[in-house]
Amino acid sequence: MAVPRNALKKWEKVRAFALGLPDAVEEFPWGESVAKVNSKVFVFLGAQDGSYPLGVTVKLKDETAHAHALACPGAEPAGYGLGKAGWVSIPLERQGAPSAEVLFDWVEESYRVIAPKRLIVELDGS
Repeated sequence: MAVPRNALKKWEKVRAFALGLPDAVEEFPWGESVAKVNSKVFVFLGAQDGSYPLGVTVKLKDETAHAHALACPGAEPAGYGLGKAGWVSIPLERQGAPSAEVLFDWVEESYRVIAPKRLIVELDGS
C-alpha cells in the first residue's frame, strides 16, 4: 500500500524535528522507529514501509493538547495500556490530520515530559 506523499513528508519533518531535540536518538525496537532521550521513548514514529498507516504516538500531559490530539481524525489512546498514561496515537494519512507545526508542539511536549531537567534547560536556551 503506497503511503500518501503529503503524509510521508509530514512524517519526515516530524522525525527530523524529534531527532533535533537535545540528546535525542533514533532506535528501531520492534522494527519501528522511535525517538528516545535518556534511554526513554518520547515519540513512537512507527514504520514507514506501508505495513501500517503512517502516524505518530506522543505522551501529552497538558489536558488541552491531549484533548486536541484525541479530536484529530482517527486519533485514539495508544494501545498496550499506554493510553492510560497519556499517550495518544495520531494517524497522518487521514483527511484533516494535524499540520507538521502542531505535531512539533506535541512532540516537544512529549519530550519535555520524558527528558531530564538539564535537557529541558538546554532546550529553553537558559
